[in-house]
Amino acid sequence: MSVDLKTVKRVAHLARIALNEEEAQRMMGELNGILGFVEQLSEVDVTGIEPMTSVTPMAMKKRADVVTDGNKADDIVANAPETDRNFFLVPKVVE
Repeated sequence: MSVDLKTVKRVAHLARIALNEEEAQRMMGELNGILGFVEQLSEVDVTGIEPMTSVTPMAMKKRADVVTDGNKADDIVANAPETDRNFFLVPKVVE
């Protein structure tokens, strides 16, 4: 797969990137180089190889999934300028 100048300009427009003709030509070469590398990767035989998320084996650390009250309402509103019974008071912005 290769990218032409029209595609580069369309992608630049979608990404809101301003490119002049010289930059578009250079970008076309760079994108075609990247796509060529990706095509090389698709040639690698990966049958029988398990997908992995890390190069070192590790188990995810998980906390117990328990519902707690937390008892932190006073700490949460401690720095608020105005509160009422552990609720934030804010100025009215809609009439």
